[in-house]
Amino acid sequence: MQRLSTPFGHDAPEHPDAVRETRSSAPRKRLLRSVAVAGSLALTALAVPSSFAAASGSPQAPSRTQNPAPHGAHAVDPEDAALAFDSAAYTTITVTVDGQPMNVRWYKEICYVAHPVEAAAQQSGGFGSSTISNTACGYQAMNVFVPESAFGDQRAPIYFAVNNSGWMASYIKASVTGGASYSSTTSNVGAALKAGYVFVDVANRSRGLLGADGTNPGKAPAAVVDAKAAVRYLRLNDAAMPGSAERIVINGTSGGGALVSILGASGNSAEYAPYLARIGAAGIDAKGRSTLRDDVFAVNAYCPITDLGNADKAYEWLYTILDTRADTGQNPSPEDAAAIAAQFPAYEKSLGLRNPDGSKLTAANMIDTIRKEVVRSAETYLKADPANTIPALGATFDLQSGGGFPGGTPTTKSYVNDWIDVDTATRTVRSVDMKKYLAFVVSQATLKTTPAFDAVGVNGNTTSGTETNLFGPADQKYMNYTEYGWDHNDVPGDGSGIDDTGLTWDQYTAKRTTTVDDQIHLVDPMDFVGTAADTAAHWYVRAGTRDRDTSFIVSVNLDRALEADRQVEDVDYRLAWNQPHAGNYDVPEAMAWIAKVVRKAGDPLGASHR
Repeated sequence: MQRLSTPFGHDAPEHPDAVRETRSSAPRKRLLRSVAVAGSLALTALAVPSSFAAASGSPQAPSRTQNPAPHGAHAVDPEDAALAFDSAAYTTITVTVDGQPMNVRWYKEICYVAHPVEAAAQQSGGFGSSTISNTACGYQAMNVFVPESAFGDQRAPIYFAVNNSGWMASYIKASVTGGASYSSTTSNVGAALKAGYVFVDVANRSRGLLGADGTNPGKAPAAVVDAKAAVRYLRLNDAAMPGSAERIVINGTSGGGALVSILGASGNSAEYAPYLARIGAAGIDAKGRSTLRDDVFAVNAYCPITDLGNADKAYEWLYTILDTRADTGQNPSPEDAAAIAAQFPAYEKSLGLRNPDGSKLTAANMIDTIRKEVVRSAETYLKADPANTIPALGATFDLQSGGGFPGGTPTTKSYVNDWIDVDTATRTVRSVDMKKYLAFVVSQATLKTTPAFDAVGVNGNTTSGTETNLFGPADQKYMNYTEYGWDHNDVPGDGSGIDDTGLTWDQYTAKRTTTVDDQIHLVDPMDFVGTAADTAAHWYVRAGTRDRDTSFIVSVNLDRALEADRQVEDVDYRLAWNQPHAGNYDVPEAMAWIAKVVRKAGDPLGASHR
């Protein structure tokens, strides 16, 4: 069930001025729904700013299950008119794909909102500071690349790529470069172009963005709002652009994987309308009502760092239940780790999820559930190609790491296989020692701090790079967004925690004016899957078997929730064998999946299209 969520209050991100509906003073916990219940539950009513309120009540987005109005049927307001696509405004570049030249039309840095937020020219990110040239709309723009086979094709899928890392803001980029060569077997860019898909690079605001006014305009849910605005731009201009907005396939890795997950889960939710109106997104009329859809066709998510409000619980539980932190000497805060982990069983139970065999998914069987996913991953890998092998017990994995970041130099290290036993004759797995497996995972990359995702301000920590600065008001550097982080914040003057507010997390979130819990809700796909939001029908989700950046539990939960949603037609979820925290490493497989679901869905211009 979606909880009452409105975008305003003293700790809100940028939003229209408004007042909340009256609500209970009881502590506001996120209302978790049981996705095992058949059918979709109704959306909770949205409290709408008075400046956007319609006489008939809250704004309602058109649903994909209804017959949406055809392009141009709704009255075009000035903001929509300003967002009209110019089909002649392109530059032709030539690239090579699989050795063959290809002309590509490049529509450069299209601003997809009418009122973009101006950014400071000097930005500092995870890889150092940088100077940006497009301060006016560089974080709310898209590059559109149309391969020659799609120049006049209104049916071609649109490959919609977000480029976030760790939920950081994403400045506009161009994945397609004139004169470059691409392989369709190793590059998702080359594969998309070869398939005749329109390739779109989408920039968006998020954490770390410095505004021209000195504030932080990327606080949640800005990234989601911007991604929805980009989808709306494509829908507004569907008739004028190559490709079909009914076949938008969204792709992202890490923070980007999380972003496409919430974008795919929350289609057409009216809860985002006030935020969309603020930035002049397409299809929001003068009364705050939606006249366009923002649901998408398919989701291609890699290692999604999502369910942030509960990710610390899942992380600490996974890496303490079998003593992984202690055994590997990575437990600097054992009391904190144990206390956070203790919250996980109740959370997992509250989700009401089930495994494929019908059993309830709980903390009691989570380790065995993950073990089965590891076995499935290994056996899928072994059976995919006779040349694929897994080292025998006592032999070594020779793994490359360290080259995934700018300036990084790949190195190869050997790790003894003491955890998985494979029958080479039958190409099946005899056993997996989960205690040794988790130790193997964290031997390659040091475990995150405790807490893993909300550490800033906790126990005096002011240098952590965790997602804490994704939350809070635009004029505040960060705000703790979990109960543990909030109640253990001891940095005076940061505006977060008991020490500065005198209120526990429960007391603080019970206040009518609190909105940090709304921010958490609006970036969490788990709050929208199984509700009346129009969740994408097709999902391809991967997390590596060597990924220690988030808990395996997060992707398992997402998969089980999606499987229980009647709107979702297929979920292709798997732990990718021997992959770290990364994405797009399985281009042929992923692109074959996209081609399959597109083919199965039929003609997007047909009478029965969705």
